[in-house]
Parts: sequence; C-alpha cells; structure tokens
Amino acid sequence: MSDVVDDDLYRRTKALLEPGDIDLAGAIVHTELTGQEDLEMHELTVDFNEVIAAHAGKGETYIYAGNDDPNFSSNQFQGLTVDDDAFVWECQQLLRNGTFDIVFYYEAEMDQDALVADIRDRGYEVTSVVTDESGDVTVES
Repeated sequence: MSDVVDDDLYRRTKALLEPGDIDLAGAIVHTELTGQEDLEMHELTVDFNEVIAAHAGKGETYIYAGNDDPNFSSNQFQGLTVDDDAFVWECQQLLRNGTFDIVFYYEAEMDQDALVADIRDRGYEVTSVVTDESGDVTVES
C-alpha cells in the first residue's frame, strides 16, 4: 500500500472495487479543498465528470446526486449517460485531515494510465487503484 493513502481510505476504496457485475478501477484525487468549499467541490466533480466521460467514450453524461434515493449517501455522485442512464462512474467525496479526497471508480476497461495522466496534467495528485486477475488491489501514486 502506498504511503500516500491512509488505511481507512485504502479499505474503503478496496471495498468499492470488490467484484460485482462490472470490473472496476479507480482513482483517488487528493485535493486541498476543505469542508467549507462546497461550490469548489461541485465544480471539481463536474470537471472530472467531463474527463472520465471523455476517456470512457460513452457519449454525453450528467451527474446524478441521488437526493431522492435512500441508497445514496451525502457526497456520493454518479456519472450516467444522457441517452440511457448507463453507468460511467461513481464517486465518494471523503473529508480526510481537513481536506477532501475524491474516490472515483469506473469500468476497468478504460485506459487507466491515460486517465490518471490526464488528472495529473490538471494539477492534482492522484492515486491509481486497480485490481489484478486474482482480485488483489494495487495502489500506485
């Protein structure tokens, strides 16, 4: 496990990627945004929606906040396709030591290295999270 990611964040991210109907990969975006910067968190989520959607190649997306869904928690969002509400990504905005880390996960078929590079090119520290063939989670900063 990378020194950048604390144990709780690693555990939560690993749980999100556990095998299900879709093979998932993830990216933890480390920000300097505090709990008082809600508007900035919203803008950042919109920006990353566009980045992840472009890499997914599934067309235009929108952000679903789940306010009407009891299975959603606060600070949990999904990127869904406009055409058919298909899953593109989901994220959790987690406050850690006074600043937010945003854990995004999406279908593993995406080019993980290109996506992580694109996020870094925007000036953010990002940790890549993927599962290997045996189901083990690999974390790389």
